[in-house]
Amino acid sequence: METLNQNSSHEADFLILGFNAGEQFQIMLFALFLLMHLITLSGHLTIVAVTLIDPALQTPMYFFLRNLSSIEVCYTLAIVPKMLTNFLAKNRKVSLIDCATQMYFFIALGGAECFLLAVMSYDRYVAICNPLRYAVVMSRNLCMQLLVMACVSGFTISLGLTTLIFRMPFCGSHEVNHFFCDIPPMLFLACSDTRVNEVAVFLVCMMILLIPFLLILVSYVFIANSIFRIRYAEDRKKAFSTCAAHLTVAMLHYGCAIFIYIRPKSSYSLDQDKVVSLIYTNVTPMLYPMIYSLRNKEVKGALKRIWERKFVSTET
Repeated sequence: METLNQNSSHEADFLILGFNAGEQFQIMLFALFLLMHLITLSGHLTIVAVTLIDPALQTPMYFFLRNLSSIEVCYTLAIVPKMLTNFLAKNRKVSLIDCATQMYFFIALGGAECFLLAVMSYDRYVAICNPLRYAVVMSRNLCMQLLVMACVSGFTISLGLTTLIFRMPFCGSHEVNHFFCDIPPMLFLACSDTRVNEVAVFLVCMMILLIPFLLILVSYVFIANSIFRIRYAEDRKKAFSTCAAHLTVAMLHYGCAIFIYIRPKSSYSLDQDKVVSLIYTNVTPMLYPMIYSLRNKEVKGALKRIWERKFVSTET
């Protein structure tokens, strides 16, 4: 059995299988996902720009939203451009270092996003359950510290996990049955006992996915309790509307991720996971800006003000 020799660049190459389809279908997939990628980038960059420019959006909630969109832009750039290239490329080989780098940034940015979503739920908890002290509790310094903590946690955990994965010996054809270097397909290529690695992956996923997800659920239990105690229906609706977008995004993000990563290797189905990952890395990031803008009157109002200031005023 041939073992991966890291001293040989030829033997260190992996082959990204991607999607088995005819040339015409690959071109159709390229066009479809390129369009989705452009929509995703434009949506998130619009949120970043609007929350930076508009004075009404200089609050902790929009500070976190701006940084969530920034992370999402980097996250999609770590995966999608290479995937698009592989739709048209005949040579889909990737070196060991490039594969490890892609996995590192995928886990790091995905982890930072998970922690930041948990931080955003805490922000909503303080805003609704303790509104009189919101400005004091969610100070600029605390917001910056929480953001740095989320990013440092994601990148630190990713370094350890990526190192553990790529210290394994890889055997055989080195064919990665996926469209990027994800954890499950890399575990399948290992020619050594992966039980320690599987336990490490499970523990890391507990830290990155399950613990923040449980914190979000606990936060929303208290939030729901506070909302139901509000006397007037209009005030209850307004309070809920400030949480609906975040809760929807959190459910989409954690739902797909928990399905893929928090289960034993024996239950993996790489073809099925490939489809779920396609949704997780392409479809849901495209939906996030729509969810935040379509359900948020403040964002829509800011877009309208910027449009009128930049275009309507110049025409008159």
